[in-house]
Amino acid sequence: MSVPGLDDPTVDDPVMPAAFFGHGSPMNALEHNRYTEAWRAFGQGVPRPRAILVVSAHWYMNASAVTAMARPRTIHDFYGFPDELFAVSYPAPGDPELAGRVTELAHPLWVGLDTDSWGIDHGTWSVLVHAFPEADVPVVQLAINAAKPFEYHFELGARLAPLRDEGVLIIGSGNVVHNLGLMDPRHPDSGTDWAHRFDEAVGTMMTSSPATVIEATRHPDFGLAVPTPDHFIPLMYLAGLADASGHAATALVDGFGYGSLSMTSYALDFPCATDGPETGGAPSLPAVPPDSTNL
Repeated sequence: MSVPGLDDPTVDDPVMPAAFFGHGSPMNALEHNRYTEAWRAFGQGVPRPRAILVVSAHWYMNASAVTAMARPRTIHDFYGFPDELFAVSYPAPGDPELAGRVTELAHPLWVGLDTDSWGIDHGTWSVLVHAFPEADVPVVQLAINAAKPFEYHFELGARLAPLRDEGVLIIGSGNVVHNLGLMDPRHPDSGTDWAHRFDEAVGTMMTSSPATVIEATRHPDFGLAVPTPDHFIPLMYLAGLADASGHAATALVDGFGYGSLSMTSYALDFPCATDGPETGGAPSLPAVPPDSTNL
């Protein structure tokens, strides 16, 4: 794939790529495996962003909002993990101006400005510590409105497409397959048959006709793969961006963890997709039930 500006250094203002990261366990923040290597390679391969806008599965509430504080806090929104993980700080600045721009582009959809309640949650910082380890690029988070259907999120993603021409890197962070109740610690680096089927079906949609991802709800394995929509919805934003661009996505890396967790990541307008090294997979689980971790 050839992308103007990424391949041609004479182009001053290339369109910014976009991505969806299958973030998996927050322990990936401390690990070095083929997933984190793919995130690192993506961060090194894109033009330096003016700011990063992240749609994280872990800011899921009954409202649409965007962080608008100058100094967002690092949120440790999980349970049962080692102290080392709770000590991680990602002190990136915020960008209130970008937050305002998001509300403009979303109109007539309403997106409120959050100046004090949220921050940077682990769905964001567990990948950014690898992609942008210096934490020197402003980060803004867009909440997932749990009351809205997939079509709303796809549309909102498409409405945000102009940000890519303004130097903003847009990232969705979740998991295509995310069923904590069926995770099996005996199979840390594999997926069940139904997880493979659903992940592959979604992959076909994303890499050929991203707008059809909305129809993933009709797949016979959807109920098992997506028992709750929070981790799947961030993919809707990349699908909307892809549809707005007229381009399909490409896979950055794929794989599974504990039977019922897909680690597949996608990129848009990024020519250097890589699977990374073949060594290293899912990190170990904490000694509490997976569905009690907020993984």
